[in-house]
Amino acid sequence: MASGRMEFHADTIMQHTNFSFVLPNDFIMEEIKEPRHYDRPTKSLILLHGLTGTDTDWLYGGVAQEMAKQYNLAVFMPTVGNFFYLDHGYEGGNFASFIGEELPEYIRDTFGYCINREDTMIAGLSMGGFGAIHTALQFPDTFSSCVALSSALVIHEVAELGRRKNSTMPVQMVRDVFGDPATILESDRNPEYLYRGLKEEGKEIPRIYMAIGTEDSLYEVNCDFRRFLENEGADFFFEDGPGAHTWDFWNKYLPRGIEWMLK
Repeated sequence: MASGRMEFHADTIMQHTNFSFVLPNDFIMEEIKEPRHYDRPTKSLILLHGLTGTDTDWLYGGVAQEMAKQYNLAVFMPTVGNFFYLDHGYEGGNFASFIGEELPEYIRDTFGYCINREDTMIAGLSMGGFGAIHTALQFPDTFSSCVALSSALVIHEVAELGRRKNSTMPVQMVRDVFGDPATILESDRNPEYLYRGLKEEGKEIPRIYMAIGTEDSLYEVNCDFRRFLENEGADFFFEDGPGAHTWDFWNKYLPRGIEWMLK
């Protein structure tokens, strides 16, 4: 296994930024539970952190290395700050375009991964769960599927001036990140708006896996999005189980989501 951390200049966010990576290039096959994953080319997974997180979260708190090994995945983990992986419409503030276009292009040119849509997936936790869903829907030509864990699907709360019980973000920060609450539901910052747009255009829509702990404060908003997907006839899978907003839950359900994506 090769792992490391790189820094490069990203035009979309106008800064040098870091990403960590794990490559499944030299495992001992006796360590692999299901060797069938090595009967195909390596697939790529962009794995997103949550609010206040960094590119090393999934390495030190999570199971990125084990996922790379067991599922023959090249895993790339960027640092994007607390901007919910959204574009702000100006060079230096386009965080969705960074994840959905510039980073995959850099990975393709540097490592030879993220070659095609079918072999490129995205996943994340909390803010990164929102980012995984939103980015997959904004860039459906880049990603074939996504895994969204304990997703911070707070768009409807943001539309009510960002006042959500136990919110970890100040109201002004919510406004800065998401924009005008009065218009957000009918904007490309809303995953529901993006999904409906893809459906109307007849485009291929990425498959979505969602998981949420029943003791998580984000449980209800995840159930709301599940109902939206059900009503739209989406290709998705939703599951919940005992757990809160913790690494114990994310490390348990990330493999389940990856298995679902690889079916």
